[in-house]
Amino acid sequence: MDERLCRVGEVELCYEPFGDPDDPPLLLVMSLGTQMIGWHEDFCRLLAGRGFHVIRYDNRDIGRSTHVAAPPPTRRQLVTRDRRAAAYTLEDMAGDAAGLIRALGHDAAHVVGVSMGGMIAQTLAARHPERVLSLASIMSSTGARWTGQPALRVLPFFVRRRPATRAEAVERALALFRIVGSPDFDRDEARLRAMSELAFERGPDDAAGTGRQLAAIFASGDRRSSLARITAPTVVIHGTKDRMVAPSGGRATAAAIPGARLELIAGMGHDLPRAVWPRVVDLIVDNARRGQPGAAAAAA
Repeated sequence: MDERLCRVGEVELCYEPFGDPDDPPLLLVMSLGTQMIGWHEDFCRLLAGRGFHVIRYDNRDIGRSTHVAAPPPTRRQLVTRDRRAAAYTLEDMAGDAAGLIRALGHDAAHVVGVSMGGMIAQTLAARHPERVLSLASIMSSTGARWTGQPALRVLPFFVRRRPATRAEAVERALALFRIVGSPDFDRDEARLRAMSELAFERGPDDAAGTGRQLAAIFASGDRRSSLARITAPTVVIHGTKDRMVAPSGGRATAAAIPGARLELIAGMGHDLPRAVWPRVVDLIVDNARRGQPGAAAAAA
């Protein structure tokens, strides 16, 4: 891995680039409690091969980026969605992304976010429109209470005690993705195990950060009014069998963002199995073309 560190305001973000630095930048934003290695290197290279300078990074409070010095929320605070437990919000995390784009020498970037990363990417496009050329929101939601909610059997994973060992962390990840992963596609458990082991080595204290990230989601509430201000070309991608963020979350996201294109992938759950990569990459690339400088004039 070609890991690098970049100071952005009060935090230091760990990132890794792929492809030609002279190509248009494409920022990948990862999900709740998941390090940048959740973006498979081969997936990053596929995008780089389509003419992008791809940047994946660890959000604050995860991996090798800054872990915030604040107590994690209690189980009770998480269950009650107590906004007072939040040390920061999705808007702060979107500010990190905006700062990273500028710190790496770019005025704007194509932005792709998955799950919580989709929420961050949406917030970035709404709050910092000048930094976003195009937006791809994958398996995400608007924060509204009645759409995009997880299946009941997923909820215990949010309040279980933190894994104390690498083995516990790995087995917890495997157990979760046996529930939320794509049921109609092959699951590479060997790769998931290897990724979980590496993640524990890179951030053995990530469990506390995951709690603070979840509190940030709750504190940010329903973001539909903000999403209505997004002007970047947007594609919303969601699996029809997502048990972590119900497909209603994708539909609500597409409805909230003016001109957004909704693409549902049959049989996909809350992951990106290799078999769907060609379609997902095509959707990202096609949407990004609409966000290239001069694209609107060319279309006219």
